[in-house]
Amino acid sequence: MLLGIVLAAVIILLLLITWLKVHPFIALMIVSVFTGIAAGMPLDKIATSIQNGMGSTLGFIAIVLGLGTMLGKLMEESGGAERIARTLIKAFGEKHIHWAMMFVAFIVGIPVFFQVGFVLLIPLVFTIAKETKISLIKLGLPLLAGLSVVHGLVPPHPAAMAAVGIFKADVGKTILYSLIVGLPAGILAGPLFGSLMSKRIKLDPLDGLMESVKVGRKDHEMPGFFVTVGTVLFPVILMLLATVASLKLDKAQPLYHFLNFIGNPVMALLISLLVGTFTFGLFRRISMAAVTKWCEQSLPTVASILLVIGAGGAFNRVLLDSGVGDQIARLATSAHVNPILLGWGIAACIRVATGSATVAMMTSAGIVAPIVVLMPGTSPELMVLAVGSGSLVLSHVNDAGFWLIKGYFGMTLKETFMTWTALETILSVSALVFILMLSAVV
Repeated sequence: MLLGIVLAAVIILLLLITWLKVHPFIALMIVSVFTGIAAGMPLDKIATSIQNGMGSTLGFIAIVLGLGTMLGKLMEESGGAERIARTLIKAFGEKHIHWAMMFVAFIVGIPVFFQVGFVLLIPLVFTIAKETKISLIKLGLPLLAGLSVVHGLVPPHPAAMAAVGIFKADVGKTILYSLIVGLPAGILAGPLFGSLMSKRIKLDPLDGLMESVKVGRKDHEMPGFFVTVGTVLFPVILMLLATVASLKLDKAQPLYHFLNFIGNPVMALLISLLVGTFTFGLFRRISMAAVTKWCEQSLPTVASILLVIGAGGAFNRVLLDSGVGDQIARLATSAHVNPILLGWGIAACIRVATGSATVAMMTSAGIVAPIVVLMPGTSPELMVLAVGSGSLVLSHVNDAGFWLIKGYFGMTLKETFMTWTALETILSVSALVFILMLSAVV
């Protein structure tokens, strides 16, 4: 009975989003209410469960998302992203410039959304293509792979961080594992696949977009390379230090408590934003008023994603409070289903049906999280990566990113399927393989 309710809830969710075009936030709220009623929860408990689920999820992620988005905006406006790109491109050389694009996207994508990172870096792709005559496909696909793998797998991205909370995973371990899994998956889907497809697909020059590319900033107008990279990676370093402290230090030592304090995701991002205020702003004679304005401009873009994540947390809480989650966990345990494959498969199905990686990750995390409790050998960090990689698979016409990339690159539908859709699928499947391999040794 309870499993049938979950199946019906997921089908209703998919129909609301794909057929009736209901906003994912509203769809998730409706499905949460339906699940609670169908499972026999008292009506007052349903409302309380939704409120508690959304509050507990956003209490953490809203702070992380707000701070991370502000840091990304400071990097964008100061010219830090362009500095990273120019330096890596110069280091790699024209022959290997497509590899540089993936690493640029990987670094720049840490504090910003996929769409923000794409719009931020795509002019650089056009500029390089215009100057070097290198294929847009060869340059663009590594950029997309780097942004996508960070978006789906690497905290402190919002959906990944929310999944960390749902699975009660360690942030530092999740970051470490995501790099082990994400880098090789990104290489396969980016530079290697991009080089192959550039020989098969020849795009017409994008005169309108190409001509709109402006001359880059002058050298003195951008922060230094190491300053920029250090600022962007600072929160990641602090979180990794906290993980090392938990593994190596005695809990009675003051250093242990200090490193865990500054390595908490909220504190790490707050400290990093304060550092960025100086490195991207005040030290470069940019007024505090301008820095504040940049921070304010970054916030409207996060409203929708916050609501979707919060509604995903509400759905997760209803599943737990109604007993549905425990039922799924017991069934999966008795059937000996590999939880990593289960998490990836559920996320992949929701991704294909809804087009939203965030909805897929949040919903699947809520469904499979109880399994981790009943199966002590299951790594919560690898479960975060499993649902994250599943949420990337097979982007197609119901994904806003599909149309964004098609438009910017001037591709036909067929060409977009052959490049972007294939890239996302390669990324998702190869990441799953690497996660399974990693699960054998951790």
